[in-house]
Amino acid sequence: MPSLKPDMKVTLAGIELANPVIAASGTFGYGIEFEEIISFDRIGGFVTKGISLEPMAGHPAPRMIQTAAGMLNAIGLQNIGVEEYVAKKRLNHAEGISAYELNVSCPNVHAGGMAFGADKHELEYLVKKAREATKRPLIVKLSPNVTSIAQMAKACADSGADAISLTNTFLAMSIDAETRRPRLTNVTGGLSGPAIKPIALRMVYEAARAVKIPIIGMGGIVTAEDAVEFMLAGATAVQVGTASYADPLATERLAKELEAWCRSHQVERVSSLIGSLEVPRR
Repeated sequence: MPSLKPDMKVTLAGIELANPVIAASGTFGYGIEFEEIISFDRIGGFVTKGISLEPMAGHPAPRMIQTAAGMLNAIGLQNIGVEEYVAKKRLNHAEGISAYELNVSCPNVHAGGMAFGADKHELEYLVKKAREATKRPLIVKLSPNVTSIAQMAKACADSGADAISLTNTFLAMSIDAETRRPRLTNVTGGLSGPAIKPIALRMVYEAARAVKIPIIGMGGIVTAEDAVEFMLAGATAVQVGTASYADPLATERLAKELEAWCRSHQVERVSSLIGSLEVPRR
């Protein structure tokens, strides 16, 4: 194994990350929940739980269940609201925020939610308005529940997004055969985990061929090899979500394993993996 330490830095929308591993929204709380569990300087960054203008209670339980290769959730965007989050400051003036991830793709809220991410014109309008509202980098989180992910990615890029993240969860459901009732109070929810990885990987590949802005890949990433696959498909960085429920140290572990993978495969710069998939010519 080469002794040379690989360069793990990547640049995302003008932000330099120590490595490509980011903790995903909704799975990492507001960050403080993990400060005594992992070392933040050993991961690339984290996305806080989604924040809305007013506090939201979310859906009643049960709103999270295990599936054969992942999990279903219907949290309903529960959050404390922007005022409490930034202690009476507005986000554009708050410290410690590097960028915004705009969620246009939540599949388990009744108003708005997935509708923005599934309608090209609504998506363009929303991204343009968000772009006008801030000078910070704007990352748009896309829904996989669309006909063409490439079209939606291009709509974001053309409307001023600095990067896109994909994919969010897939709309799904689970039924209890004994009670003949849905297992989630909301009936449907978002499917995440290893079950969605092959589809998410394909979508990252298609989006990367359609836009030139950076992509953050997510969907069932558990191992270093998973992260490498997403980067080969065109992702600049990756987000880890469901894996953190099974292993709270997943993000830090993955960052360490990704560095070891690069060393063992003689990859001097992890950024060299981005979009380097070798596709056979037909």
